Amino acid sequence: MRALKLVLGAAVVVAVVARLGSGAVLDGIRAVSPGAVVLALVLGAVTTAASAARWCLVARGTGLSIGFGGAVGDCYRAQFLNSVLPAGVLGDVHRAVDHGRRNGDLARGVRAVVLERVAGQVVVVVVGAAVLLAVPSPVRGMVGGLGPAALVAGGLGLLALGLAAVPPIRRRLAPLATATRDGLLTARTGPGVLGLSLLAMAGHLALLVVAALAVGVQASPGELLPLLVLPLLAMGVPLNVGGWGPREATTAVSFGVAGLGAPTGLATAVAFGVLALVSTLPGLGVLLLRRTVQRRAATSPNSPRFTFRARRPSVA
Repeated sequence: MRALKLVLGAAVVVAVVARLGSGAVLDGIRAVSPGAVVLALVLGAVTTAASAARWCLVARGTGLSIGFGGAVGDCYRAQFLNSVLPAGVLGDVHRAVDHGRRNGDLARGVRAVVLERVAGQVVVVVVGAAVLLAVPSPVRGMVGGLGPAALVAGGLGLLALGLAAVPPIRRRLAPLATATRDGLLTARTGPGVLGLSLLAMAGHLALLVVAALAVGVQASPGELLPLLVLPLLAMGVPLNVGGWGPREATTAVSFGVAGLGAPTGLATAVAFGVLALVSTLPGLGVLLLRRTVQRRAATSPNSPRFTFRARRPSVA
């Protein structure tokens, strides 16, 4: 199944580039300026901090110990790995397993990360659908014809895919229900998770706007908002290669429908992909630093050493 997802995601990228040409890809890469890079790092810090704080709320609600500083580092590392590894979720898998093992409860650690990610995606789907249906735009007719019921069904489908991707969660629905209640639906965690999810979504949308303006799109942020919601929704579809795939296709379609040109949409998506990768680069620093610390700790003369001695046979 994982291989099929990667193949389909790669096929989408190849089809879009074959249809629109490699020139749009090069335009997107060339559009990345030093100013856009700085903005990407700032927005990446905001969205990463929001995601880390959301994870802290969910994890603590389910009874796990976690500190905000460590959570920020773990989220940065996970985002970097998600961006450079094919499946697009392996960084979060590593984050879940590592945190669960540190707390002595692997299953609970996995549930906390899955719930944190799913909560953020549900907010994106609900708010994105509301924007597409309420804000006048060229893509409103294209999406509005589906009706609210279809959009809700699509959101539930994304939720089901997210849960089905984690076999331990799929097999243990009762613990998941308890974790959902404690981690997401209490008066202490619910409002915070919602607010932090909205902040993270706003950060991703802002980075999409930065990419569009860097490419040279002649439109106001208000006009761009509905056009960029579609690729933001598409980013949640688990058929991509390191995030690439449906995002590029939907951006090209939305820009084409709006009269801005499908190649411009592809260039915007490529610029966003590059800037999104740049925004995760602190995660590479976290990864290298922690590996260095672990290596030094393993070779330190003060580290615990164990010697094994053969037991002498007892004499009856």
